[in-house]
Amino acid sequence: MEKKEGLQNIHNKWIKECRCSLKETATQAVAGDGNPDTEIVFIGEAPGKQEDKEGRPFVGTAGKFLNEMLMEIGIRRKDVYITNIVKYRPPDNRDPEPKEKEDCIEWLYEELNLIKPKLIVFLGRHSLTYFFPTEKISEIHGKLLVKNISNLPSKYFLALYHPAAALYNGGMRETLMNDFKKIPKILEKIESEKQEIG
Repeated sequence: MEKKEGLQNIHNKWIKECRCSLKETATQAVAGDGNPDTEIVFIGEAPGKQEDKEGRPFVGTAGKFLNEMLMEIGIRRKDVYITNIVKYRPPDNRDPEPKEKEDCIEWLYEELNLIKPKLIVFLGRHSLTYFFPTEKISEIHGKLLVKNISNLPSKYFLALYHPAAALYNGGMRETLMNDFKKIPKILEKIESEKQEIG
């Protein structure tokens, strides 16, 4: 229960303190959601219309597809943690701007440092390029990235296309499904590396 309470405290704090200008147009903050004891955290871009309405990440069409892919690899949604780099919906679902990411980033850092996942999965280019500014998702999707980044508790990252992009593009849907299926193997690899070091 301690981690769960800790997360709730982080959300309560940042709902008050977050300076993101999107607060003015959004219905509410959309904090991360899921199991704080998970090995995997998924980071999306920003809430959409449905998320803004319900106050939970990935509950719209893209979220349904994400749930479907999780089930494909034998993971239940409630066993992972899902959040966004920006916690408020941008008007008309436009891309989040650099300043909006900056204004929400401390919130994300606190979530990640409390959970301490083994693997951080970027869903879409916005969360990827914040931490890997020179990488292109079209070139590195589905590949394990290993890098020590200050403020982050894990050095293992995986970039995937955003589920929303795959909804409108059949080929991308297949690519995303195939990349997603690598997650269990990647977790095994991380675990064996840690044991070798440990």
